[in-house]
Amino acid sequence: MSVVIPAIALAIAMGAVSPGPSFLVVARTALAISRQDALAVALGMGFGAIGFAVLALFGLLLVFAAVPLLYLLMKAAGGAYLCHMGYRIWRDAPKPLVIDAAGGQGAPRTRWRSFSIGFATQISNPKTAVVYTTVFASLLPPGAPWQSVAPVPVLVFFIEAGWYCVVAVALSAAAPRARYLASKVWLDRAAGAVMTALGLKLLLDLVLP
Repeated sequence: MSVVIPAIALAIAMGAVSPGPSFLVVARTALAISRQDALAVALGMGFGAIGFAVLALFGLLLVFAAVPLLYLLMKAAGGAYLCHMGYRIWRDAPKPLVIDAAGGQGAPRTRWRSFSIGFATQISNPKTAVVYTTVFASLLPPGAPWQSVAPVPVLVFFIEAGWYCVVAVALSAAAPRARYLASKVWLDRAAGAVMTALGLKLLLDLVLP
């Protein structure tokens, strides 16, 4: 297991840093609202990752294979959620942001809501569950004792939450925020379009062979 755990960490880290819905949500929150809200979103991403890691360790891929409808329902719910988020970002793009002295939006949402958005965004993507399951199935030795795999969900949390905390801190600085505000409408609409496209792809996968 001395080599397996670092290999799992590297595989999960490569997946975390690749652009996707999670990155878009953290980046936009950091740029448009506040560093604290973006960090709350990042923590939500981390806890969502823990959920997927635990499920994957208990054989989520086997469950999907035994009950295909469950995977289809997860895919449909995830696609619908991403489309909803993309639509809201696009719709609100022309709305001006009033930045206060602390660098946040005039009417910030609660930290719990930011956390919930991060958590929901993470678990709305069933591909994350499949990636985790595939990584674990490929790298964990058969019959590994639970004591040896127990640290894996914690490791996953620190990788996912840690990366998105770095994104939150980097993009909540004054210079990136100023550039965002100068191009807010088009950047928001681009982010909304990308997120909607990701959601539509999940939904189209349900009906196209």
